[in-house]
Amino acid sequence: MANRVVLNETSYFGRGARENVVTEINARGFKNILVVTDHNLVQNNVAGLVTNLLDKANINYYIYDGVKPNPTVKNVRDGLMMAKINHVDTIVAIGGGSSIDTAKAIAIIMTNPEFSDVVSLDGVADTKNKCLPIIAIPTTAGTAAEVTINYVITDEARTKKMVCVDVHDIPVVAIIDPDMMQGMPQSIAASTGMDALTHAMEGYITKAGWLIPDMFHINAMSLIYKNLEKAANEKDEHAVDQVAYGQYIAGMGFSNVGLGIVHSMAHSLGAYFDTPHGVANALLLPHVLKFNGVVCPELYRNMGRAFGLDMTNTTDEEAIDKVVEAVKELSIKLNIPQTLREIGIPRDMIPTLANQAINDACTPGNPREVTVEDIIDIYESAY
Repeated sequence: MANRVVLNETSYFGRGARENVVTEINARGFKNILVVTDHNLVQNNVAGLVTNLLDKANINYYIYDGVKPNPTVKNVRDGLMMAKINHVDTIVAIGGGSSIDTAKAIAIIMTNPEFSDVVSLDGVADTKNKCLPIIAIPTTAGTAAEVTINYVITDEARTKKMVCVDVHDIPVVAIIDPDMMQGMPQSIAASTGMDALTHAMEGYITKAGWLIPDMFHINAMSLIYKNLEKAANEKDEHAVDQVAYGQYIAGMGFSNVGLGIVHSMAHSLGAYFDTPHGVANALLLPHVLKFNGVVCPELYRNMGRAFGLDMTNTTDEEAIDKVVEAVKELSIKLNIPQTLREIGIPRDMIPTLANQAINDACTPGNPREVTVEDIIDIYESAY
């Protein structure tokens, strides 16, 4: 059996790396650009750090800035209409996972028009053509959408987060410029950073884990765990750089092996209550880690070592507890809500959330077999 790894054609890293957007557009002969972003990034001139470069180079572009957090089918349709009307030949996605995911859906439909019904992309879509080229420039250090073959769109009609998986949607170019992330509000830096840590940890213990993704995940969780507090709370530039690179490295891993029920359960919260994805992951992560530990305690020892913890002579239970407590402590230092009650989730919705989570695309990758009743119990433990 062969293992597959799918990554970007080209990636740039470092402060000022965004200047390469012009180099790539010109080298690839792109003439008509759709910039996909959100209104806040335009208003706060974060998107302007890139569009100013396009202006100086006299590159023609249009802006779709209607993307919302937890982007919807409507966001995709609106952006797609703008792309079609203006006959664009590439997309520059500027933003967090929401903007990049929206760009992926637009770009896939542009080259695979038989999937014009956005809902048809749910799951693993049998597209035939590579998407319209995407140059992805993240403004958060969390989702790693710039290097993954996944995107998530909310179908409001079904109250469902569609997890779409397609090798044809990966951006051709990723630009990881920490200058784009330096000004994140503390709450966003904290929650997106915890999303990245979740990616690294869930990806590492998933059923499909193997040598190369393991290497990515271990290094990613080390970078993120050791630097996130300083990056989010103190805006330390070196720490921001390390988390930015760590979240990308995590994406190199989990995109190729999948995730687990932290994401399944977080997707349900996002679908029903529009809970920010990073907050949902951070809140649920310790509880799911506790549940999963019994089937892979040696992997928890490795994760503890990556954090810098002393795992010498630990029993299995001690190793699991050390890792769970370390994650909890970091989350508290970052002012992440610790209970579902705190974020306003009605307790009587837990069975509904669990029934959707069990059918989520991320659930099969969980290292421990799980039932609806298990998921209900985990939600309850987080309440």
